[in-house]
Amino acid sequence: MQDLSEIRKRIDAIDTQICDLFSQRMQCTHEIAEYKRANNKPVLDRGRERAKLADVASKVPEPLRDYSQVLFNLIMEISRAQQSAENNQDSPLAGQISRAVSDTPALFPQSAFVACQGVEGAYSQHAADRLFKHATISYFEEFEGVFRAVDQGFCKYGVLPVENSTAGTVNQVYDLMMRHKFSIVRSVRIKVDHNLLALPGAKLEGIRDIYSHQQAINQSRQFLDSLPNVTVHVAENTAAAAKMVAESGRTDVAALSSRSCAELYNLVALARNVQDSDANYTRFACIAKDLEIYPGADRTSLMVVTKNDPGSLYKVLARFYALDINLVKLESRPIPNSDFDFMFYFDVECPVAAPEFASLIASLDDVCEEYRYLGSYSELL
Repeated sequence: MQDLSEIRKRIDAIDTQICDLFSQRMQCTHEIAEYKRANNKPVLDRGRERAKLADVASKVPEPLRDYSQVLFNLIMEISRAQQSAENNQDSPLAGQISRAVSDTPALFPQSAFVACQGVEGAYSQHAADRLFKHATISYFEEFEGVFRAVDQGFCKYGVLPVENSTAGTVNQVYDLMMRHKFSIVRSVRIKVDHNLLALPGAKLEGIRDIYSHQQAINQSRQFLDSLPNVTVHVAENTAAAAKMVAESGRTDVAALSSRSCAELYNLVALARNVQDSDANYTRFACIAKDLEIYPGADRTSLMVVTKNDPGSLYKVLARFYALDINLVKLESRPIPNSDFDFMFYFDVECPVAAPEFASLIASLDDVCEEYRYLGSYSELL
């Protein structure tokens, strides 16, 4: 049996050859990109790729055929990414992003007119107060009202919940994203503590009806299941539930809501911190009509539609991997009035100034049927 160090020396020598050959191959890729650009040819040549993968598989022992195809799939993905980046450096989107970086002020606004869903005391209000030192807030009954207020210029910004650490994505907001044009300019995470609030004089054992938002109900299921003879009702949000209880005049109803709502609506807490997990955070997105990219932006959101073919999503994911870009969120939503077609939402971590970001933006066209850039921003924790 050979000594381990000797085997490793052979591996190192082979790896050196691989690195040299990889550099030579990428130089060829650069020359191909120049040719395709000059002759107006598409980056992707599916027939050539299929033939290449079949040829690669035929040149290695049978146990290695699948591995060889995986390896060359990745190499070709890197090649396509470079070709696309070189051929799309002057794309309209790249120019739009560059102008936004140059034109956006260095400091995020300290005050603004902001649209939120709900009423005073809602977690959306807490998020707005975290994002802006002085926020003038207009409240809307539905999430769509927030999108419309921003789109029509009634409010400069809108604040919307997009996901919770325990209950998951706010699907209604993601579905509305398909129908409205906007840009995400910042996000923030808010610690969520649910409390059972009722009018003074109410007793826990006397509560018969509890009102709250569906997300809060989902996040407090263990506590709610422990209460006998209680009916749980869905309200438009936690603050609206607290307001309704305050105006009811009844001591047999309660709301799952925040501590600030107890003070705001003169309610008392019959139980505190009743959420299933203490590590309970909701992430809120701050949207604007126009693209704004503030200094420090290191997170980007994208909406992507892929072909309804095997491996289509893999090709998009492989592009992130090839560029060494960290994917922090992947969410799928069905496209309305379309059978078996899905919109995928991606959140990726990559500074806007990084060359990998420019390559990603320039190279997504050849792996997506369509995609939409939702903005680059930083997140407050």
